[in-house]
Amino acid sequence: MNATVSTSGTRPNIVVVGDAEQALQRLVDWVALRVLADITLHHQPLAGQALVEALKDADAVVLVRDRTPLDAALLARLPRLRYLVFTGTRNTTLDLAALAARQIPVSHTEWGPSKDSTCEMTWALILAATRQLESQTALLRSGRWRPDAVLPLAGVLNGETLGLIGLGEIGGRVARVGQALGMKVVTWSPRMTPERAAAHGALAVPLEELLATSKVVSLHLVPTAATRQLLGAEQLALMRPDSLLVNTSRSALIDGAALVSALEQGRPGFAALDVFDVEPLPSDAPLRRLPNVLLTPHLGFVTEPVFQRFAAGVAECLMAWLAGKPLVRVLTGTGSTA
Repeated sequence: MNATVSTSGTRPNIVVVGDAEQALQRLVDWVALRVLADITLHHQPLAGQALVEALKDADAVVLVRDRTPLDAALLARLPRLRYLVFTGTRNTTLDLAALAARQIPVSHTEWGPSKDSTCEMTWALILAATRQLESQTALLRSGRWRPDAVLPLAGVLNGETLGLIGLGEIGGRVARVGQALGMKVVTWSPRMTPERAAAHGALAVPLEELLATSKVVSLHLVPTAATRQLLGAEQLALMRPDSLLVNTSRSALIDGAALVSALEQGRPGFAALDVFDVEPLPSDAPLRRLPNVLLTPHLGFVTEPVFQRFAAGVAECLMAWLAGKPLVRVLTGTGSTA
């Protein structure tokens, strides 16, 4: 259900899309904003003509994260658009050149503790997968105590190797937790150096070595031309049959079809995934039918403190725009700040 505030039609029209959690609907002070504008919020996913219909009369659009790609073709169908706001500090799905050509300013919010949140989500997945929490909970819910079949037991991470592909702000946090659990940490990224790895208590190794030796492989890179589909069939085949592949970063880092095939073949032995090529994950997606996966619906940044910061930023951006004041946190080159 979408929430619509005000119906005047003579004032600025603000449309919010991608509010899947209905958090902005709850956390932003829309009462103050609707004094100055008509506001419509959408929490159901929109695409194609439905998205055009939702945005075509918008003077300002608010995007929650990068859930709603906005390219030149879509922009051409939004003649009234004068201002764009997105939550967070990075959105890789915007056609910034097309926005700049229209002189449409783009503002963003602050992140809040999203890096801490994503680190914690990464470890929630690692620990849940290692200790078989999903299947053990399902066993109890079915009225049983132990499985009837003869199956391998849960593992222990102490003494194992944690391979981090990317060692930035999130990867560095993940490394510290791994070290606290007694794991050896190895790392690789396109620009990794031994010195940078050592500063985090990790060892820089070639990607092939990381994949072949790590019990847990966790991805913490931003997709670029050099890292898009970094892990394909050849790389996945190097992984240990008892390994766990974790992705709380971006699905574009992995060849999705190759991952399904690799999991069916048992290398890696298990995957814990919070990000997908298509979101929401389609009900008929092959990943849903695999027994050796733990899937969560992109929850890495979805926490109350993060969305509180998003909400405060959205309100600040919109209030400045509606009041004709200098805009805040404007991306360079996308339009005027006043």
